[in-house]
Amino acid sequence: MKIGIIGAMVEEITPLLEFFKNAHLNIQTQTIGGNVYHCIHIKQDSVYIAYSKIGKVHSALVATMMISYFGCEKILFSGVAGGLRKDLQVGDLLIATKLCQHDVDISAFGHPLGFIPESAVFIESDAELNSIARSVAGSIGKELKEGVVASGDQFINDDSKKQWIIQTFGACAVEMEGASVAVVCAAFGVPFCIFRSISDSADTNADISFDEFLESASKVSAKFCIEFIKKLGVGI
Repeated sequence: MKIGIIGAMVEEITPLLEFFKNAHLNIQTQTIGGNVYHCIHIKQDSVYIAYSKIGKVHSALVATMMISYFGCEKILFSGVAGGLRKDLQVGDLLIATKLCQHDVDISAFGHPLGFIPESAVFIESDAELNSIARSVAGSIGKELKEGVVASGDQFINDDSKKQWIIQTFGACAVEMEGASVAVVCAAFGVPFCIFRSISDSADTNADISFDEFLESASKVSAKFCIEFIKKLGVGI
């Protein structure tokens, strides 16, 4: 089995790489298109880890390479997000049941916000992988939230924009990469799971909260990711 794990920033994949180094597993690196891919071979399985850089274009590029070049059969995204719902606090963990692009607008042609022709407003994540995520959360005693995650090439730190995304898409969290990964995986028919740890509340203090909690939130998501791939049968 070949599993691809993507983060947007180096801070999001550092805890994962540290885990494999501490497990004394050989990590090979390969640079393609300006991105470094870390390859770990474990018996009959392989895990590929990369940070894409921020934004939908970059994450789509890395997801495409994971699938078309490395042959990954499942894609996981581990990282942080801004919480939109009141019940989401910094450090909470959630999975995206479906994803949308909140910054897509061709409504001038009569289309709903977030819609792209020959696609859809929402792309659902893989039900089986989401079920595994719930099982992992139960086994480690971690509460797992879930809901719609909205992606866009904007860092949201504005209360009015936050409320607009909630009202328009029913989203529970916002970030900058998940939906583009979903588009790529859907196009290739590859199952995917997007999980995020909350780093801020996407309000006027989001920039301060994000900087303060990025590292700790990344560790929460990475720890869950490790338990997840163990559940998939990777012998680590």
